[in-house]
Amino acid sequence: MRVAAIDCGTNSIRLLIADVTDAGVLTDVHREMRVVRLGQGVDASGMLAADALERTFAATDDYAALIRDHGAERVRFVATSATRDAGNRDVFIRGITERLGVEPEVVTGDEEAELSFNGAASVLPGMADGAVLVVDLGGGSTEFVVGNAAGVKAAASTDMGCVRFTERFLRSDPPTAGEIAAAEAAINATIDAILDVVPLDAVTELVGVAGSVTTITAQALGLATYRPDVIHAAVVPAATIDEACTALLAMTRAERGALGFMHPGRVDVIGAGALIWRTIVRRVGELSGGRVAAATASEHDILDGIALGSARA
Repeated sequence: MRVAAIDCGTNSIRLLIADVTDAGVLTDVHREMRVVRLGQGVDASGMLAADALERTFAATDDYAALIRDHGAERVRFVATSATRDAGNRDVFIRGITERLGVEPEVVTGDEEAELSFNGAASVLPGMADGAVLVVDLGGGSTEFVVGNAAGVKAAASTDMGCVRFTERFLRSDPPTAGEIAAAEAAINATIDAILDVVPLDAVTELVGVAGSVTTITAQALGLATYRPDVIHAAVVPAATIDEACTALLAMTRAERGALGFMHPGRVDVIGAGALIWRTIVRRVGELSGGRVAAATASEHDILDGIALGSARA
């Protein structure tokens, strides 16, 4: 079956057209990402901005044409953090429905977490007996999901993301020591708040997904250009991740923009993404007693989970 999946987050909107076998194996036909910053200002205003909606609708028009051209039999559009938080999300839902012919699903944080885990799980085929933590570090939220081959065991969605924390804390270029300290305190408090729900101390493996994590992985691997084939399934030592995150956080936006692997739409928010990922990797290492000393990057994430769910519907 040929399906089309769209993931509309706080920072980007992504399309996957794929063929899915009865066994649930995905084969990409077309995969694309555009940074539309739908969540621009949502954290402060509680509303989707008119120009952000226009950018998102324009991308959706293009995606609708691609879906028709490739003959997808089923289409599923999932919207996450920014749309959940917006008081005018009915405008968004109506606009997407008119353009795509299907109503977007505004999923809960728990639903987002499960979709992310299902998409990322393919990077760890031998995880039957472990407690794998998948972290989906998005623009407006971050999901923490623990599970194994049998499925999700615990999950939490937090209002912590690279766009949200850039707007809240990291306003200088580059961020000041005071801004970083305030943001780091908020990240640690967010992690502390989920410990009763998600057993981070029991984790045996850590997988990170979404654009912040894969961009940091490109920095950690010393890539000259963005290479999904090299980034996917890369296992990076925690110390190397720490160094990469610290370097990105200290750079000016101009310096980040000059990096060959950096998407222009991530230049202004990757500092917050790096700070969040650095803190998570440190805390998981500490809470696991040093058992988790590396993290695996996955190019497969919620988008793949949406496609798989569409095929099963």
